[in-house]
Amino acid sequence: MVAGWDKSGPHLYMVDDQGDRVEGERFSVGSGCMFAYGVLDDGYRHDLSVSDAVELGRRAIYHATHKDGASGGVVRVYHVHKDGWTKVIAGEDVNSLHYMYAAQKGLRGDE
Repeated sequence: MVAGWDKSGPHLYMVDDQGDRVEGERFSVGSGCMFAYGVLDDGYRHDLSVSDAVELGRRAIYHATHKDGASGGVVRVYHVHKDGWTKVIAGEDVNSLHYMYAAQKGLRGDE
């Protein structure tokens, strides 16, 4: 993915392995992308606050990495804005998130 900001506002692109570029509002890439898309499709709204968007990204990455053995084990989230970018989540362990999200749902951590 490529994200940035110019005179016309924010832009997000998905660039595939053939070099094709597609602009859109949300993308998920990689081997766990289908798990993340389920979360993104369920939770995305155009008017999300930054904190709500960060949590949505965090949850989507968690689902992608936890349910796909080929994905990484940490969550990193960046906020791209007109003045550049800010690292919001530097490297949160997916295993810790698993137990946190399970507790929020009232589930045992091993489910």
